[in-house]
Amino acid sequence: MIEKIIAKIDAVNAEDPNEVLYQGEDCPKELVYGQRMTEMLHEYDATPSIAMQIAARGQHIQRWAIPRSDYPMDRKGYLKWRTELKLMHGKILSGLLGEEGVDQSTIDKVRDLVTKKRLKTDAETQQLEDVVCLVFLKYYFEEFAAEHEDEKVISIVQKTWGKMTEKGHEMALKLDYEESELALIQKALK
Repeated sequence: MIEKIIAKIDAVNAEDPNEVLYQGEDCPKELVYGQRMTEMLHEYDATPSIAMQIAARGQHIQRWAIPRSDYPMDRKGYLKWRTELKLMHGKILSGLLGEEGVDQSTIDKVRDLVTKKRLKTDAETQQLEDVVCLVFLKYYFEEFAAEHEDEKVISIVQKTWGKMTEKGHEMALKLDYEESELALIQKALK
């Protein structure tokens, strides 16, 4: 069952018109993101639940459908955009799982995970947040740091760190960083 669901998520994300260079080829951005989430999830937990596997892979399902540019370019606009995205991801995944005859409790759990409904009270939701943060730090932090002033980067690292568990912190500190990025992270954590 999980293989078929992952394939369906990947088929949706393969339609992403935005591309990134991945293993020497241009690939749909959210397809790559989903694969990276799955890879990191399995590094984080050798035996994740079915709901966690689906939520990780579908975390950004069809993300391009709601462009950031449709919202004001301020904090309030950003938060509204993120909320709309989470709700959309939950709705798409719920529909996909329903089509596959998945039980309602699993559908509800996946939706709660991607919408981060119980972030502070549910262990799996917190674990998924760790995985999200680790994927950002491993694959997207270098580009983010290059595009922003040090003060903003430090602030984002502090916010990211605040969302993570101790296990997430330990894994983050073991990632490979360029010297300049490691210096920013160390500065943020002081």
